[in-house]
Order: sequence, then C-alpha cells, then structure tokens
Amino acid sequence: MKVLLVEDDEVLGESLKEYLGNHGIAVTWLSDEETLPEVLSTSSFDVIVLDLILKRKRGEDILRELRVAGIRTPVLILTAKRELSDKEVCFERGADDYLTKPFEPKELLLRLKALSKRKIGERVVLVGDIKIDLYSRTAWRETGEPVNLSQRSWDLLYLLLKNRGRLVTKEQILAYVWGDSIVGEEVVRFYIKELRKILPKGCIRTLKGRGYILS
Repeated sequence: MKVLLVEDDEVLGESLKEYLGNHGIAVTWLSDEETLPEVLSTSSFDVIVLDLILKRKRGEDILRELRVAGIRTPVLILTAKRELSDKEVCFERGADDYLTKPFEPKELLLRLKALSKRKIGERVVLVGDIKIDLYSRTAWRETGEPVNLSQRSWDLLYLLLKNRGRLVTKEQILAYVWGDSIVGEEVVRFYIKELRKILPKGCIRTLKGRGYILS
C-alpha cells in the first residue's frame, strides 16, 4: 500500500512514517503542503492522510481542491480538531474518514487498510442514456456522442451521484462546489438547470426550500 502523509509536525511525521513502514506501507511524507500538487502529478497513492492545521493552507481547502481537481483517492483526516462542525465540513468536501489526535498508531493502520480496499463508487455510472466516468470526468451518450460539462457542473454532478437517492442540501452544494466563495442560491439553481438539460427528464428532483435528489 502507498500512502501520502501531509503532516507538518516533524516528530509525528517521522514516527508515523517509521511505524507504517514497519508494517509494509510505503509512506511519502510531506511536511510542507506546498509541494502537494507536484507530488500528486507524478505519483499515485492508495490513501492520502491529511492534517487540517498546516502552515500555509487550511486542510479543508486542500481537500476541496483535491476533489475539484478530480482526485478521488480516499482521504483520511488526521487532526486535533474534534468539533462536529469540523467533521461535517470535511465529509461534505469529500473526506472518507476522520481520526482525531491523540490516537493509537494501530488504529490508523487499521483504518488505512480498510480505506485502501474501499471503492468510492462505480467508475462508470449510467444515468438514463448517459454513461459517466467519475474518474476521468468524461460523459457520453450510448450513441457515442460526448457530453460536455463545465468544472462546476462536474463537481455538482459528482456530489449528486455520490449521494444519489438522498437529499443534498443547498448548503452542502455551496460548501462542496464553491467552498469559501460567496455565491447565492440562484447560482445553484442555474447549474441545476444546466444539468437538467443534459440528464433525463425528472432525474433531479427539487425539495422546495431544502435541496435536490438525484434519482
């Protein structure tokens, strides 16, 4: 298993790299999050372990950027932040697990093994006559005709697909797709309308005042 550890605590980073290495896990440890894009562009990993309190950038923002960039590698949040609101933000932005400090190294090991076996979802999803590849962010009709979507539309579609059959609130959409950017609900309605032009009629249901469900 290959793990990318993003942790600026030198002592913790060294100890985790040694412990996991002794259990057969290859760990690439980054003490500076600035090098993360370069590392991800040249290497692939089974799991990313991400601290939230870093030197230059908030871990929540890094998580959102990873998902927006189409990186679907499972992410385990490793942090001293224990508030439920912190966990809620991370899971809304695409985290797969959340472990608070202090912790037992063995628990981290068990969680990493579980995440490495977990599939975030099917790679190719069929919605009506449209096939959607969640990894490559491409879509096409059964006739072979490509379906073109903007980055925001892809983010919104991924969130709906990830939660298909369940309510996705407007607040969840704003947090996942736009992050800290200040946009109004009319922007969400605009992108929902754009998706409805592409997806089968009635596929996206509106729950007035609450949000949307992809069926």
